Amino acid sequence: MITSPVTEPSPRPNLINPVHLLAFGLGSGCAPKAPGTFGTLMAVALYVPLSGLSLPMYLAVLAVAIVAGVWLCGRTSRDLGVRDHSGIVWDEFAGFWLTMVAAPSGWGWIIAGFLLFRLFDILKPWPISWLDRRVHGGLGIMLDDLVAGAFAWMILQGAALLLPWS
Repeated sequence: MITSPVTEPSPRPNLINPVHLLAFGLGSGCAPKAPGTFGTLMAVALYVPLSGLSLPMYLAVLAVAIVAGVWLCGRTSRDLGVRDHSGIVWDEFAGFWLTMVAAPSGWGWIIAGFLLFRLFDILKPWPISWLDRRVHGGLGIMLDDLVAGAFAWMILQGAALLLPWS
């Protein structure tokens, strides 16, 4: 039976298990407070070397991260017996990396992408909140963060077009 992580203490992942290790963002999701933020910070650290890839290669890595993430998050969720454990942060990796597709280079843009992604991920405006409540399993865990990433991407790209220094 899958229970809600809100009503019962969250079970601990087995970080020796590579599936759990990846789903928990190489351990970043084990932070006692704000695991999604810590997961996104780890995604930033991994984004820095990824940002040097060509756009087609970056998109290929992102596609693999998304497809693998549906399975990783779903499997880990089932293993732990919870619908969406707060420590599962692979979805933050994919959502942030989506935010940063074709972003201008520089730390200012990375910080802007981080802040925009976290804003949409935390506030969950419609349809993100709707998806979060209605789509379950690995796809559900991933989908709301991917839509948050798409919203953040649109704003980041708009800013890049409108700002004279980009």
